[in-house]
Amino acid sequence: MTNHWVDIKNADLILIMGGNAAEAHPCGFKWVTEAMQHRKAKLVVVDPRFTRSAAVADYYAPIRVGTDIAFLAGVINYMLTNDKIHHEYVKAYTNASFLINTGFSFENGFFVGYDEGKRSYDKSTWSYQKGKDDFVLVDETLQDPNCVFQLMKKHYARYTPELVSQITGTPKEQFLKVAEYIAGTSTADKVMTICYALGWTQHSVGSQNIRAMAMIQLLLGNMGRAGGGVNALRGHANVQGITDMCAYSEVLPGYLGAPTDADVDRETYLKTRTPKPLRPNQMNFPQNFPKWHTSLMKAWYGNAATKENDFGYEF
Repeated sequence: MTNHWVDIKNADLILIMGGNAAEAHPCGFKWVTEAMQHRKAKLVVVDPRFTRSAAVADYYAPIRVGTDIAFLAGVINYMLTNDKIHHEYVKAYTNASFLINTGFSFENGFFVGYDEGKRSYDKSTWSYQKGKDDFVLVDETLQDPNCVFQLMKKHYARYTPELVSQITGTPKEQFLKVAEYIAGTSTADKVMTICYALGWTQHSVGSQNIRAMAMIQLLLGNMGRAGGGVNALRGHANVQGITDMCAYSEVLPGYLGAPTDADVDRETYLKTRTPKPLRPNQMNFPQNFPKWHTSLMKAWYGNAATKENDFGYEF
């Protein structure tokens, strides 16, 4: 059983969207019931069907298939409007204070830079403002109209409870009840976990479904805490196994991205996959990418992988 299942027992609120854990993941679901029984955690289920998970939930809300992003956007708007965010966490551990270039905008459903002929975006104006030291400029008050926080607030303001209900089919009162449950974990003494499965990933906007929920958890300060996070309901051989066994052609062992034709040497390969710090003294986990790759080369080639031969790796 993967560790994130066990961690669910530490949650005060468990939200299930895009999955039906009670039926599809019965062994892992025992940790949900563990949290409900011993921690008095609440279970909330949002699903087009009244599932077995919904049958044992404290609260259930229906939703139209494929409208999850509108629902989650409404939750973000609810949190920002009612100041239900973890301010200390947001300022210290997210990019909310980072300033975006003044050329960035969003109008009539499109971000600036959209090319209708190519059906793609020129994202040159989407980047951060940087100082002479090449670090991102910030506004720690979160009041600058070009900081990420204010741009997010403006973007999600359109997702009123009325509009969310119209798009998702979720009755307004039920949407607000779910939003209230979620927003209630913005305090330091509460933590929520979200459990999703293929009901989210197998969409043309699957990645955006999960990213929307990740933004909610970041605003609540529920990332990196026991009982928190955005947890995929995994464990089946066809899903967990194919990634853990490195059966994807574009992934190396350890979930390291495989090189492409553009990676003419190891230096290029590492450089394009190792992010630079955006702020002074900042640490980010992928900064360790060169170490991970070196470890893989040593595992493959043993003593033959050395610094002198670029760790035995040839493209």
